[in-house]
Order: sequence, then C-alpha cells, then structure tokens
Amino acid sequence: MNIKTDKVAVIGSGSWATAISKMLLENVAEINWFFRKRETINQFKKFQHNPRYLQSVEFETNRIKFFNDINAILLESDIIVLAIPSAFLPRILSDVEVDISNKYFLSGVKGVVTKENLLVAEYLNKYFNVLLENIGIIAGPCHAEEVVLEKMSYLTLASLDMEKAESFANLIRNDYISTSISDDIWGTEYTSIIKNIIAVGAGIAHGLRYGDNFQAALVSNAIHEIKRFVDKVHPIKREIIDSAYLGDLIVTVYSQFSRNRTFGTMIGKGYSVKSAMLDMNMVAEGYFSSRSIFEINQKYMVDMPISSTVYRILYESAPLKKEMAKLSKILS
Repeated sequence: MNIKTDKVAVIGSGSWATAISKMLLENVAEINWFFRKRETINQFKKFQHNPRYLQSVEFETNRIKFFNDINAILLESDIIVLAIPSAFLPRILSDVEVDISNKYFLSGVKGVVTKENLLVAEYLNKYFNVLLENIGIIAGPCHAEEVVLEKMSYLTLASLDMEKAESFANLIRNDYISTSISDDIWGTEYTSIIKNIIAVGAGIAHGLRYGDNFQAALVSNAIHEIKRFVDKVHPIKREIIDSAYLGDLIVTVYSQFSRNRTFGTMIGKGYSVKSAMLDMNMVAEGYFSSRSIFEINQKYMVDMPISSTVYRILYESAPLKKEMAKLSKILS
C-alpha cells in the first residue's frame, strides 16, 4: 500500500466522516467523498464546508471529488473508509454491483451490522468476500469535534496484517493525531461498541442526578465488563488499559461531545427513546448496540450487569430508578 498513490474514499457525511476527511487531506492530495444527496454536495461546494455537520471546518473543495453514486466511487477508489452509522451500512451497500473483494477497507463504524449481529469486518467478509486481512478498524479515544479544532487526539489502527495497520495509520497520522497499531480487530471493535452502551448508562445515571462517585465506580467496573466479554469472544493477549480500550471508554463516558452520554442523560430525565433521538438529530449507536450485544451474549453468557441494565431500560421499559438502584448495589 502506497499512501501517496492510493485513491482513498470516504463513505459517510456526518461529523465523524468530516473529521476523517480532514485527517486524510493532511496526507493525501485528493479524496473521493460519498454523499447520498446531490443537493448536499452542491451546498458543500458553494460554502466550502459540510452544510450539516462541523460547519466550522473549511475544505479546499478542489481537492475533493464528490460522488452520490456508490458504484462509481468504489470503482475509482483503492481504500474505502466507512464512517456511517451501522444501521445505515446495509442500505448504502445494498446498491453495490461492482466487485469490491480486492479493495482495502478502513472502518470507523461503531456498531453491529444487520440482524445477524455481525461486526463490520465480518459483514464485509461474508457479503462482499473482502479478506479480513484487508480490513482495518479505527479505534479511539477520539471525538470528531476535537479533531476539527486540531486538539491533540489519539487513534489506534487495528488490522490482522500489521504492515497494513501501519499503512492505515500513516494515512491519518499528523501533528495533532497520534496513531498506534494493533492486530486486535475483534477486541477494538467490540470495545468501541460496548463503550457506547456504557456511556448511555452513565448518561442515565447523570439524568437521575447520580454523582461523580457513582460514575467512577461505573467506569472502573465497565472496563472489567468489557474485558470479560472480549476475552470470551476472542481470547488473545491484550492490555485492556491501553487507550484503544480504557481510553476510548473514558472519553465516551465523560466527554461533553459524547452523543451516547447525551442520549442517556435525556432518557434519565424522562425522555422517550423516540423523542430523545428526534431532539438530538443524531444517531446514538449505544441504543442499537445495546440490543445487539445482549443478543450476542446469549451465546457467551458473560456477566455484563451494566450493559444488561441499559438493555432492560431501553428495550424492556424497566423502571429507571429501580434498575439503577439495583446496579448501584452490585458495583464495587
């Protein structure tokens, strides 16, 4: 992989896709960028920024080739960066008619795909014959809002092929993005999914006016919960206190930019799921992931009290105060 000649595509138009595009343009001369709506592309070209997300970031649009045809952008790209909510991924890729089995994919998706509860790498491998070795995972801790402000941020690039992981890392490494590499595509991806569920739980607690002491106990227990799960699903040696795991959890639970914490806070204050989603006008992956992880865990039966509590609140209409009170008694 040669980052100077490879054609890189970004699939997605939200805040994370915008931040990733900014990072890429620090290192490559031009990117391809997919938007579903032609009118959004026209507005982007006119105002030199994403018209809906992170509008403070100005782009040199002469360095961006815009597409609203998924097959056209896939044909013209060697590396495809996925940065869309997991619930929308099958819809976007359902129109794919070209062979993408020989492409390289980099996933910034933070959720489980389809009713089969597949990770993005598993989904691409099963339905598009993409080799697992040609797929990379972008792990945190990193918020799009701080990337665009060029505040020092940290990312881990995971791939089964460490040489490709390093090439992926080179695509986005710059003065304000520090990157490390890993071969743990399952552990990093599951962590990025579960930490959103934990952040929803932290938000619910905040909405119910639980204090910092509870939040600290929640986070310290949560990293053990994540470790139990990823060690069961994919038992390899990993340092769970590394930034791709613990760091990603901490920033998602505590940051003012965390949409999952915000969503949870609204639930804790009495909003319905539907009204919270509409008010935010953004997708909180933790809501969908809560059900997916609950269903996946029916096979593994890992002790996951925090994730299970969030699931019961969101999907079984369990009483908020009663569920959080029960959880508070088992945290240590």
